[in-house]
Amino acid sequence: MTPSWRKPAGMFAILALIALWCVAIASLSGVIGEWHWALQAIFYLVTGIIWITPLKPLLRWMETGRLR
Repeated sequence: MTPSWRKPAGMFAILALIALWCVAIASLSGVIGEWHWALQAIFYLVTGIIWITPLKPLLRWMETGRLR
């Protein structure tokens, strides 16, 4: 059984997704830093969970070669 190219490609896609998400959220830190600490905590909790949603189809593609 030969290794699939999808796993390394998917790994790099996951790393790119994480990097882009971090840059996007960090660029908002100036605005979010002025919020009340409780709102900041909720924002970072929600955005820390949201980035996971595109991973399910990507991981499925890595394993099967199909997005759905």
